[in-house]
Amino acid sequence: MAAATFAKLSSLTSSFKSPIPISLSTLPFSTSPQNPTHHRYTDFSCSLSHASSNPRSASAAVTQKTAPSHDFVSRYADGEPRKGADILVEALEREGVKDVFAYPGGASMEIHQALTRSKIIRNVLPRHEQGGVFAAEGYARSSGVPGVCIATSGPGATNLVSGLADAMLDSIPLVAITGQVPRRMIGTDAFQETPIVEVTRSITKHNYLVLDVDDIPRIVSEAFFLATSGRPGPVLIDVPKDIQQQLAVPKWNQPPRLSGYMSRLPKAPNESHLEQIVRLVSESKRPVLYVGGGCLNSSEELKRFVELTGIPVASTLMGLGVFPISDELSLQMLGMHGTVYANYAVDKSDLLLAFGVRFDDRVTGKLEAFASRAKIVHIDIDSAEIGKNKQPHVSVCSDVKLALQGINKILENKGANLNLDYSDWRQELNKQKVEFPLSYKTFGEAIPPQYAIQVLDELTGGNAIVSTGVGQHQMWAAQFYKYRKPRQWLTSGGLGAMGFGLPAAIGAAVANPDAVVVDIDGDGSFIMNVQELATIRVENLPVKILLLNNQHLGMVVQWEDRFYKANRAHTYLGDPSNESEIFPNMLKFAEACGIPAARVTKKEDLKAAIQKMLDTPGPYLLDVIVPHQEHVLPMIPSGGAFKDVITEGDGRTQY
Repeated sequence: MAAATFAKLSSLTSSFKSPIPISLSTLPFSTSPQNPTHHRYTDFSCSLSHASSNPRSASAAVTQKTAPSHDFVSRYADGEPRKGADILVEALEREGVKDVFAYPGGASMEIHQALTRSKIIRNVLPRHEQGGVFAAEGYARSSGVPGVCIATSGPGATNLVSGLADAMLDSIPLVAITGQVPRRMIGTDAFQETPIVEVTRSITKHNYLVLDVDDIPRIVSEAFFLATSGRPGPVLIDVPKDIQQQLAVPKWNQPPRLSGYMSRLPKAPNESHLEQIVRLVSESKRPVLYVGGGCLNSSEELKRFVELTGIPVASTLMGLGVFPISDELSLQMLGMHGTVYANYAVDKSDLLLAFGVRFDDRVTGKLEAFASRAKIVHIDIDSAEIGKNKQPHVSVCSDVKLALQGINKILENKGANLNLDYSDWRQELNKQKVEFPLSYKTFGEAIPPQYAIQVLDELTGGNAIVSTGVGQHQMWAAQFYKYRKPRQWLTSGGLGAMGFGLPAAIGAAVANPDAVVVDIDGDGSFIMNVQELATIRVENLPVKILLLNNQHLGMVVQWEDRFYKANRAHTYLGDPSNESEIFPNMLKFAEACGIPAARVTKKEDLKAAIQKMLDTPGPYLLDVIVPHQEHVLPMIPSGGAFKDVITEGDGRTQY
C-alpha cells in the first residue's frame, strides 16, 4: 500500500508532514502552578452527557465532564521540547488516566520509556496483548472509566482485534494505542507493519493515524471524548515510531475537530414524547420493562420509575445488576437462556418498555413472535438501533438517564391521578415464578455447577464483582448469582469471546482494589488466556478463580446433545488416551505461577472449599469438577419463540 493511500486511513488526521527535529509551536498557557491546566475533556461542551461504559450507556446526565479537583502540573518547563512519546503520556495523564495495560515491542518502546518517567500512570503488564485489551475492558466495565491498552505494531496490534470488537459490540469506552513503523516506511511491508487503522475500521467507534506530532494532544483529547460520549465504544490511536521520537513543544488547548460528530449527538428528550409514554403506561394492563446495558448509569432513575409504577423488570445479559435481582419485581434475565417467567411476561405483555437495549437475536429469537401483543416503547442513545430489528410504536433517541428523569417527574406530578394498579398482572407472573423456578438436579456426590454459583453468591452476600468466560458457566453465572448493583457483572455479551474472564478480572481488581473479584470460568475459556496468571501473581491481585471444569466445550456439547444426536465433534478437551484423569491439570498452571490452588470433586466439600478460597489473601484458583452432561435451562432454540421453550432434560437423555 502506498504511503499516500495509508494516510487516508484516518478521517481526522492532519496531512502528511516530513519529520522535523523540533516543533517550536508556543504553548497557549503556562504549565506552572499559578496558571494550571485542568484535564478531562474541558474543551468540549455538548447537550448530552458523557455516557458511561456499556451498551449505549444511555446515562451520565451532566453536560460536561468536570475537571478534577486538583490542578495538573506538568513535569516539563514551559516551552521545553520533549519527545512525542512523552507528549502522549502527559496527554493520558491530563485525561485522568491512572492505569494502563501495555505490552512493549519495537514500535512502542518509546511509549514505554515515557511511561517509566510518569509518576502518575501505573502499567499493569499483561502476558499477551489480548489479555491487555480484555483487562482494559474489565477496568472500564467495572468502573465506568475508559480503559487504556497499548501494544506494538504488527502482531501486537492485531492481537487487540478481538478486544476491540468486543468493546464495540458491548459499547465499552476503550482507548487503544498502537505503535506503528516510521512514516517513511508505511506502505512498504516493513517488518511488523500492519495497517491497523484499516484492519480495525469497522470494529472501532473511530480511529486515528497520527501524522503530525503537534496533533497528539488534540487526538488524545478527542479519543477520550469519543470513547465516552453518546454510545460509548473503542477508539484506536496509531502512532508511528518517528512521531514518538520527534521533539516538540505541545499545544494543549487545541480546539477539537468534531463538529459533525457533535451535531449528531442526541439532544435532551422531548417532553411531549415522555408524556406519550406515561399515557401508554397508564392505559396498559400488562406492562413489562426490558432493560439493558444502556441503563447501567441510570439504575437509580430506573428503580424510582419501578417504585412509581410497579412494573416488573426483565433484564438482558448486559443489563444484569441495573435492577436488583432479589427485588420482588425482578424477573431476572430474558432471552434464550432467560427465566420462563421473564419470557412469559414479554410474550403476554401489552406494553414493552425497551430501555437501553438493541433487540439482540439472543433476546428476541423469532422477531415476529417477540412481544407480538405489545405496543413497544424504545429509548436508546443510538439512533441506528431504533427500528433496526423491531419497529417501536414510540421511540425516543436520548440518554436513558435524562428520559427516565423526565418520565419520573411527570409521574410524580400526576401522582394518584394515574391510578396505576398492576396487581393482577404481578400475581399472574408470580404464579409463573412458582411453577417454573430456576432449578437443577443433583446426581450422587457430583457437584452441580449451578450449586457452586449459588454457594458463591451466599458466601459473598451477592456483593462480588464477577467476570466470566463464554459458554455454559457464563449462563449459569447470569442465572444463579444475585447481582445487586450495576458494574458487578463483567461478561463478553455481543462477541462471546472465550478467554475474557481472567484478564477482565485483572482489570476489575486494578480498578476496584478493595472489592472481591471472582472469575467464574470454564476450562475451555480459562486456558485461552491462562498466561495471565503470571500477571495476577506479579501484581499480587486478589483475583479468585472459580473454575467449573467439565473437560468439555460445554455449550457446544449441549447443542450436540440436542441437535446433533450427541455426536462429539472435537468438543472433548481432556486427554482421549486417559479419560479417567483430569487433563490438563489446572492446579499445575497455578503452581507454576505461585498461586495457591485446590480441587474439589464432591458436593459436600464444596462450601468449605469456596470459603477457603475467599478467605485466602491474594489470588486463588479453585478447580471444581462438574459433570459434562448438564444443560443450561431454560432454553429457547435459536430462531425460536416462547412457545418453543425447553425446560427439561440434559446430556443423559437421548433426543
